[in-house]
Amino acid sequence: MNPSPLPALLRVLAGETLERPPVWFMRQAGRYLPEYRAVRATAPDFIAFCHDSEKAAEVTLQPLRRFPFDAAIVFADILLIPGALGQKVWFEAGEGPRLGELPSLDSMAGEIDASTARLSAIGDTLSLVRARLDPEKTLIGFAGAPWTVGSYMIEGGSSDRSRARTFAYEQPEAMDRLMDILAESTARYLAMQAEAGAQVLKIFESWAEGLPEDLFHRLVIKPHVKIITRLRELGVTAPVIGFPRGAAAYAETYLDQVDVDCIALDTAAPAALGQSLQKRKAIQGALDPLLLRAGGPGLERRVDELLRQWGGGPYIFNLGHGILPDTPIAHVEAVLRQVTGK
Repeated sequence: MNPSPLPALLRVLAGETLERPPVWFMRQAGRYLPEYRAVRATAPDFIAFCHDSEKAAEVTLQPLRRFPFDAAIVFADILLIPGALGQKVWFEAGEGPRLGELPSLDSMAGEIDASTARLSAIGDTLSLVRARLDPEKTLIGFAGAPWTVGSYMIEGGSSDRSRARTFAYEQPEAMDRLMDILAESTARYLAMQAEAGAQVLKIFESWAEGLPEDLFHRLVIKPHVKIITRLRELGVTAPVIGFPRGAAAYAETYLDQVDVDCIALDTAAPAALGQSLQKRKAIQGALDPLLLRAGGPGLERRVDELLRQWGGGPYIFNLGHGILPDTPIAHVEAVLRQVTGK
C-alpha cells in the first residue's frame, strides 16, 4: 500500500503548487467563536488559560470542527517566554498585556535552561491536539520573534515601540544580548513544540514595520537566523514560516538571509512582490482582517483576486494578521467556501 500523501500545507511548504491553496487563519481559535468564549470563561486568567493543556487543546480544535481549515495552530500566546524567563506578565481586560520590570540580562540568561520546562504545558497541548487531529490536517506551533517579544518586555505592554527602539540605539550591547537570550530560549521552545507534534513552526514578528534598514537587520534578520540555525542544530527538520509583518520593503532581503520555507505577507504586500517571492519559496497571506469583518461583494472580489494573483505558485491562503473578535462567522464560512469549495 502506498503511504498517505503529505497534508496539503506541508506539500506547499515543500514548494508544490496545488490546484487550490491550503487555508488556515491566524487567530482562528478566538473570541469570534461562541464555543471559544464559553471555554475561556472557565479559566481564571489568560495566562492560566494558555497553560491549561486540556482547555487549550479544546480551543485549538474548535475551528477545525466548524470550518474546513487545512491546519490547526496551537492556542498559546507570544508573551509566554518573558514569563518563563522571570518577568511578570499578566493581561488586563480591555487593555491587553502588561509586563513588570525587565529582569537583569544575567538573570534571564541564567533562566534559559529552565524556561523551556516552564512552558511544557504548551507541549502537552500539542500532543493532545495531534492525537485528536485528522491526519490530513497539519499542526502548527509558533513563537513570537525576539524583537516583537523584546519590545513588549522593554515597554511593559502594548505601545508604539519607540522606547524599545531608543533602547536599541542607546544601549546596543544590552539590546543585542537581549536578542540573543530570546533567540536561544525561542529556539529551544520551538524545538520542544516540534518534539511534541508540531509539523510546522511559525515565527511571529508582529512589529517589524517601521524599522530602518540597519535595525531591521539587527533586530529581525539576525535573531531569526540564530533561531533557525539553532533549530537545525537541535535536530529539528520541521519547515518554518517567517512573518516579518509590515516589512514588505525588506521581504526579498529577508528571504536572502533567513532560511525559512515560507514567508507570510501582510495586507500591504503588492501582487508583484508575492509573485517574485514565490519563485524562491512558498508565500502566505494577505487578506485584510478588516475586509473579512466587513464582508460583502468586496470580500468576494478580493479573495478571487488573491487566488488569481498567487494561485499559480506555492501559496497558503491566510490573513495579513489575526481574525478580529467581532468578525461574523458567516464571513469566515463564505471565504472558506470560495477557497475550498466546501
